[in-house]
Amino acid sequence: MQPAVAERNLSRSDVADAARYLDGQIVRTPMLSSAELDELAGARLLLKAENLQRSGSYKMRGATVAVGRLAAEGRAAGVVCQSTGNHAAAVAQAAQRHGLPAVVVLPADAAPGKVARAAAAGACVLRADGDPHETVRQVHADTGYAVIDAYDHPDVVAGQGTAALELIEAADAAGTPLDALVVPVGGGGGAAGAVLAAEGRGIAVHGVEPYGCDSLARSLAAGRRVPVSPATTLADGLRPACVGELPFRVLRDSGIGSVRVDDDAIAHAFRLIMMHLKLLVEPSGAAALAGALQVTGAGGHRTVGVVLTGGNVEAGLVGRLMEGSDA
Repeated sequence: MQPAVAERNLSRSDVADAARYLDGQIVRTPMLSSAELDELAGARLLLKAENLQRSGSYKMRGATVAVGRLAAEGRAAGVVCQSTGNHAAAVAQAAQRHGLPAVVVLPADAAPGKVARAAAAGACVLRADGDPHETVRQVHADTGYAVIDAYDHPDVVAGQGTAALELIEAADAAGTPLDALVVPVGGGGGAAGAVLAAEGRGIAVHGVEPYGCDSLARSLAAGRRVPVSPATTLADGLRPACVGELPFRVLRDSGIGSVRVDDDAIAHAFRLIMMHLKLLVEPSGAAALAGALQVTGAGGHRTVGVVLTGGNVEAGLVGRLMEGSDA
């Protein structure tokens, strides 16, 4: 990472600024609901369909802000990032739009469809068997390309937060203001953005992590960042080894709630979304609904916003998940 990139403090105004910057550049995705899901949850659920976003995930928001502002300043010969897939594809597409070369570093076991999305946007795709951050540092040292970190970048955090901001505003406009907001957590950038978007509004924010990939939950309990050896999970986008430095600075004193979910709960939520919303989301996005069902059962919330963060899922996995039974 470039040394100064995570040093800036963020506030709700940064998310509002990012929203203004993104106006007309990304899809203002719909807020959806389902009477069947409401009955199951025992609360009103309002779901933000970021699977319909450009590049197939809300990562397009942060990448568009970060790469666009960098390009406007004329300070970079190119960009480099590491990701499990969605951030890489979003950075590649944003870079292509501005005529910048992009290098994306993906894990050796990255989903083929996500690799293909980044490559199709013209990025040079590198596969890392070891620490992907080390590969990014080496590319940065060799090329001078600017690092667009997946969560330790202020423009990325603010941009990701605009999904939550849009959901909050849409719920207010519908006369059903949120009293809780549920977001999946990988490196914590989206959760940090959601906390900033909800700042001062009296909305409880809950972050959802798979069991064994719960760096945020452990870090909040310890009061410092705690790395994990990520467990195997259906939610491949929620497997960073440690919550980001910048997101943790935002989240540690925010009062964010922590929810852990297992693969059975994620798969169940995936099927519920397919059956009742007719949407295809990836397991990382379905984790948000899995967490929301826990939150509504235990938290007494009346109206809960749920950010379905992406829809880039392999066809074979869709088939396996739909073969499961909720009977």
